[in-house]
Amino acid sequence: MASIVIRNIDDDLKARLRQRAYRRCRSMEEEAREILRGALATEIRTGLDFWRSVQHRFAGLEDVWFSIARRGAAAAADGAQEPPTFG
Repeated sequence: MASIVIRNIDDDLKARLRQRAYRRCRSMEEEAREILRGALATEIRTGLDFWRSVQHRFAGLEDVWFSIARRGAAAAADGAQEPPTFG
């Protein structure tokens, strides 16, 4: 297992961590580990992880095709209408 040292924690933050650990019957060190675990478990996933979750979600819909509207220069080349301006 690895160890880290966190320096320059202000007194208020340390006191709040101590109180939170006390309420949960944990050491401050264990409480800090739990806070890190929780924060990293809910981290927003992007890129390939997101794409895999979309594939998994719609895996049973093999016969369904979703068309995606063309945007930008490709849409303009196809004669697509310009979006409205609200100015």
